[in-house]
Amino acid sequence: MITENSPIGVFDSGVGGISVLRALRETLPKENFLFFGDSQNAPYGEKSPAQIRELADHSLRFLRERGAKAVIIACNTATSAAADYLRKKYPEMILIGMEPAIKPAALAIRNGAKPCVLVMATPATIRGERLHHLLSRYHEDADYRLLPAPKIVRFVEAGQEQSDALRDYLRDILSPYRSIDDTTPPALKLDSIVLGCTHFPFIRQQLRECIGYPVAFFDGARGTARETLHRLAERKLLRETAAPGSIALFSSSGSTALMERLLQLPIE
Repeated sequence: MITENSPIGVFDSGVGGISVLRALRETLPKENFLFFGDSQNAPYGEKSPAQIRELADHSLRFLRERGAKAVIIACNTATSAAADYLRKKYPEMILIGMEPAIKPAALAIRNGAKPCVLVMATPATIRGERLHHLLSRYHEDADYRLLPAPKIVRFVEAGQEQSDALRDYLRDILSPYRSIDDTTPPALKLDSIVLGCTHFPFIRQQLRECIGYPVAFFDGARGTARETLHRLAERKLLRETAAPGSIALFSSSGSTALMERLLQLPIE
């Protein structure tokens, strides 16, 4: 039986969803959380929609069987490919997905000109209808550039978010937007970067260093946390207690060591 004391389930293709879990814990400190990371099958961004739906369904059932009162799809790729399918299959569940932070990025900078917004995501998210629907809604508010960045997920999943190999990869894919030094401006200067994959917030500092000038970063974690708070309050399922909640971590790879390390990082 689902009650206010039942846990909130969170799943991702791997460890990236920990960035969302941190925002959820910050917004809902009294709640108990179950996190399932499907690192054995990461990255989802290189798989077909049918494969992603099957994997997402397996993750949701894992959390549902453990009594989750709500499930958060802490993965932009899985949300894009599987959220509608899962909502139809489990209509009774509170199911909340991720959305690339296009709106806040487009509307945050008002200096008389359209801001230049780089949207970084997995190939599957870049191809997905959900992202392009958002871009069409806010196309008059910003100049968008879409950048598939599939290798970032692999670096983060390997615990190599601080590696020289990652920095070399970022310098390569971001070359049109980089400022090498004070005398060499970028070919196209950015105002903001949308981190359209939940793995990407873990390399925010590396992106900042690579770009070489101030840019604003936007991701969907806090918006997802606020929506979770709202949906649970609507159903009167918020946990009322003075005690802080707990977090239980599960991984299809068998090891939660990387999740535990990422969970302890400060939130920017």
